[in-house]
Amino acid sequence: MLFHRVSPSYIINVNGFKNRYSSSLQCKAVASVPTVAQTRRRSGNYKPPLWDFDFIQSLTTEYKEEKHSKRVTELVTQANKLLDEKMGPIQQLELIDDLSRLGISYHFEDKIIQILNNLYTSITSCEGDDLYSTALEFRVLRQHGFQLSQDVFDAFKNENGDFDLSSLGTYNDKGLLELYEASFLSTAAEETLELAKEFTTNVLKSKIELINRAFEHDQYLFSLARHSLEVPSHWRIPRLDARWFMDTYKTRPDMNPLLLELAKLDFNIIQATHQQELQLVSRWWEQTGLAKALPFARDRVVECYLLAIGDLFQPQYGYSRIMNAKVNVLVTIIDDMFDVYGTLDELHLFNDVVQRWDVDGIEKLPDYMRMCFLALNNFVNEMAYDVLKEHGVFVIPHLRRSWADLCQTYIREAEWFSVGHKPTLKEYISSAWISISVPVMLCHSYFLVTDEPIENEAVQGLFKHDNIVRLSGMVARLANDLGTSTDEMERGDVPKSVQCYMNETGSTREEARAFIKSWICDLWKNINEARVANHPFPKNLVRVAVDFARIALYVYQYGDGHGTQDPKTKTKGRISDLLFSPIV
Repeated sequence: MLFHRVSPSYIINVNGFKNRYSSSLQCKAVASVPTVAQTRRRSGNYKPPLWDFDFIQSLTTEYKEEKHSKRVTELVTQANKLLDEKMGPIQQLELIDDLSRLGISYHFEDKIIQILNNLYTSITSCEGDDLYSTALEFRVLRQHGFQLSQDVFDAFKNENGDFDLSSLGTYNDKGLLELYEASFLSTAAEETLELAKEFTTNVLKSKIELINRAFEHDQYLFSLARHSLEVPSHWRIPRLDARWFMDTYKTRPDMNPLLLELAKLDFNIIQATHQQELQLVSRWWEQTGLAKALPFARDRVVECYLLAIGDLFQPQYGYSRIMNAKVNVLVTIIDDMFDVYGTLDELHLFNDVVQRWDVDGIEKLPDYMRMCFLALNNFVNEMAYDVLKEHGVFVIPHLRRSWADLCQTYIREAEWFSVGHKPTLKEYISSAWISISVPVMLCHSYFLVTDEPIENEAVQGLFKHDNIVRLSGMVARLANDLGTSTDEMERGDVPKSVQCYMNETGSTREEARAFIKSWICDLWKNINEARVANHPFPKNLVRVAVDFARIALYVYQYGDGHGTQDPKTKTKGRISDLLFSPIV
């Protein structure tokens, strides 16, 4: 769904001067409040952004030219013919998997679903000794929402019900890797897949350590295995991983030059679109004046835009990406206000204004909080206006409630910090999965991405914290804690999940981190079940919910990919490759 950008006339001018968007509601002179200079405050010591306003606005690329779009159209037509060719089921599945991992499957969604439907309905038995074919079929079909039984792998277990190399029948390293990948599509009750995961993880790790003899001297397979052992493909967003896969795919002996050309050109064209959207968000951020008014907060426009891409990277979701990026920017500065800068008294005042959404109440706030709240109010009004035009539904109460719920968790955690409270892990996570901001982002995303009528049942599902909402927030929170908790504790913050577990159990930091990683694995099993369950939500929103979990793993895989501004980190390099550097 693509909204047309409309600027509502009732937006408040946060800078206090009149323009054509101003209404009668203006910032008024009020009684003095304590100045920020009189109060001792913490500092996050956040560094300036790696990619500032001038850099973002200077971005340009040749891939906006029409000749490139015409070439993509030609290549898509040719690739469609590949899907129409007569081939065996395994060749069809391999082609579909390649299209997905190259980031171009969205061009062929209807045809892919048709092919998979035909394959699924024609399955009569998966018995046999071909591990690779069985695992590939299981994984690709499950990834697309088709439910195959784990029993298909019973034929590869020994008489004790375990996996070992002698029980696998006809297998090769491709089969081992495919079984490993398939095991991450498991649900909580599927013990066979858990056994498969443990077995293949150990075998593949041992092969990785024997580089010269591993994987039948297949460099492509070796690269895939090493990559998957870091993060399995099911936990990755294909678009964000596509560039890496293209570099790897071209080393495959049977790679298809047509698909590689299409993937590269499509990537560059979409990147050009994303750059234009990033420039719009950057100009909005500059115009709010918040970077200067709130110098203590992280200026992370690029990272916030990255979080908005996810799996909805196609051109038609441009409005959604722009608005979600703004949500992420506002979440970031409000989070820093609560975590780092605001006094407890100030934070209570701010939270009270948000809970009642009382614009008149800003008279009690210090200037920096007034600017922040008015910017938030303007954004909510802007988005609600556009949704009203598109859907005829008044969503201001829902948007306000989502921000109120978020700030309520922020104030709870601020109170914990102020008195030195050490929450139990259960107490912490009951608040922290909301304060990671997944619920507020999903609330906005629902109104942005749905191509169906907005339903009250779906809205209530968001606020009653439907399972998929809660699970996504849990994974995002735990991934964040693994990547950031040490830095946050050093500058002063409530204990995170790692510290909570250490405090409760007396375990070491390494043991606590291992527990959190295991917990994430278990949560993914629940996500696998929840994403195909009956929902009041449209499919697009379920995809977005799952992708919030995935992108958290992406951002925090190598530490704090959102806050840290070290250009040498892997995360920053990946962001640069994704958004700024075309593929040659």
